[in-house]
Amino acid sequence: MASEFPAVLMTVIDAALVIASAVTLLAAYRVILGPTVPDRVVALDTIATNVVAIAILFALRTGEGLFVTVSLVLAIIGFISTIAAARFITEGDIIE
Repeated sequence: MASEFPAVLMTVIDAALVIASAVTLLAAYRVILGPTVPDRVVALDTIATNVVAIAILFALRTGEGLFVTVSLVLAIIGFISTIAAARFITEGDIIE
């Protein structure tokens, strides 16, 4: 499937992979040096979203449908972990 795309689209996918990777590294910097805990949680959520985007872009680049399934699982895990972190920060407990 990847060979069906025009060369321009493959170049755009490659550029998007580089940009998503760079933004992920910037978010990792915020996780490490974030001034507050909510800043770190938002940065972790951004990393999770970017990893999903990278998996989808890689699926488009290689033509492997398995990466789409992996990205769906990562999106679900990222959403649940963000909710758990938000509840822990606001209430101090995840499960009542």
